[in-house]
Amino acid sequence: MPKLKEWPINKMYPTQLTVGLIEVKDKQVALAALKPKDRAAFMADHPIPAVLGPGARLYMTDHHHLVRAACEVGLETGFCQTDDDLSSLDESGFWEKMNDNGWVHPLDEHGVRHVYSMLPAHIQDLADDVYRSLAGYVRNAGGYDKSPLAFAEFVWADFFRRNIAIESVKADFHGAVLAGVTLAKGSRAKALPGFKK
Repeated sequence: MPKLKEWPINKMYPTQLTVGLIEVKDKQVALAALKPKDRAAFMADHPIPAVLGPGARLYMTDHHHLVRAACEVGLETGFCQTDDDLSSLDESGFWEKMNDNGWVHPLDEHGVRHVYSMLPAHIQDLADDVYRSLAGYVRNAGGYDKSPLAFAEFVWADFFRRNIAIESVKADFHGAVLAGVTLAKGSRAKALPGFKK
């Protein structure tokens, strides 16, 4: 199978339960501002890391926010970079391997872990996790560095979930970002991926 392949968005299977819809909206606005040919070029320049699984299904291991935004602006295809072919494994072996490699994140918007069968089949069925948006905005504001660790932003989201009240995040998102930057640079965050020393 080629490393980079155009693939229908509705045939890309998520490996997480949530996205940050505030962050998705930002990406959606940026994509909508592009001309159609430029959107296709942008998607080709930002391939979606994926793994081929049982039944020849393609599982995204990153860029769920971009794929959701692309879906929202009406794009039907994206470009996938296939990192591994696990299609010969049965379902149980496949998810075990995905978990071992850090390629699946079955935690909901409350930080609760679920069985893999609860992962949605379509990108539009992912729930909103406002803390995931908060984590992205804190990173963009310089609170921490982007990390190569899979699902690193979710680690930060869970950290903020434990330290900033949901009422504060929903009432004043900008204020929560400022509070998050302060928290991200504090000693309690030093073990998190991308922590700035």
